Amino acid sequence: RFIACPQLARTVQRCLQAGASPGPQPVLLECAPGPGILTRTLLNAGVRVVALESNSAFLPNLQSLENSLDGQLKVIYGDFFRLDPLVTGTVKPPAMCSDKLFETMRVAAVPWRADVPVKIFGILPQKKERNTLWRLLFALYECSSIYRYGRAELNIFISEKEYQVLTAKPGEARAYQALSVLWQVGCEIQLLHTEPWSSFVTNLKNGGLAVPKSTWLPNDHLCLVRLTPQQNLFTGGLKPTNSATFIFMVKQCLAKPKSRLTDRLNSWSLDSGGKLLRELEIPKNAEARKLYPEDYRRLFEALQNSNMFTETWFHDEVLESIRNIN
Repeated sequence: RFIACPQLARTVQRCLQAGASPGPQPVLLECAPGPGILTRTLLNAGVRVVALESNSAFLPNLQSLENSLDGQLKVIYGDFFRLDPLVTGTVKPPAMCSDKLFETMRVAAVPWRADVPVKIFGILPQKKERNTLWRLLFALYECSSIYRYGRAELNIFISEKEYQVLTAKPGEARAYQALSVLWQVGCEIQLLHTEPWSSFVTNLKNGGLAVPKSTWLPNDHLCLVRLTPQQNLFTGGLKPTNSATFIFMVKQCLAKPKSRLTDRLNSWSLDSGGKLLRELEIPKNAEARKLYPEDYRRLFEALQNSNMFTETWFHDEVLESIRNIN
């Protein structure tokens, strides 16, 4: 959460408003506003805010602020990072369902290629940061949860080490992973701001900062990153209905990043991987870590037009992978 740092709040407000298109602006969903430092800055700038707060201790002050305004602020008890939990039966607050949330916000679904219907601001929970990024990624590609309503824009603080992974380039040791490929194919990624960890409530009992350790990537800041889904994500052969297969393909190819792509393809088919790579003008000895994200998309679309993904065992492994991530 933010500490009492109005300067940081104003910086974030400028970042969120930068590049705004003329006309009515999308609703801004603020996750875990806490004492409402950023909330007040956004309200003063004329932004319509929905505050989603999971800590009941902060609700009275936020609700008092809500009551003093004429519909510009809506306060909801809930946790954005516990949306659409994989449970049966009644969902107990602060967990909640996205359809209920969007109904309360009065945000209707729009076509995928339409303008952004909602902007979401928050800080990823550090203890579950990687897992949260994977869950959001599956929702993006399957057009589920918040993405059932269109190209929801995420403006989130993430650790510097995870930002380095999301934006890594082919060949970068360790940093270039399946997560890099899939987020770069799925979204435009913009770094809006970097802020030292000391600007956030991350103190340990001994007075030090609870900064997650990283031995091979820098992690001195939190990075405010804008993730805007690509308008053309579902043109061509990639569809929400086959996106899980695309995700699994990328994960399997980069499970051993130094391995040759030909060997991986041949393990899925009857030794026709080399021919497919020649048709795509990809060197037959190319390592998995050397392919650009768009190369993986082209490879997947070519595979969709072949018979290489028809084996039952492949689809079984896709489903198992999804269960493990969830």
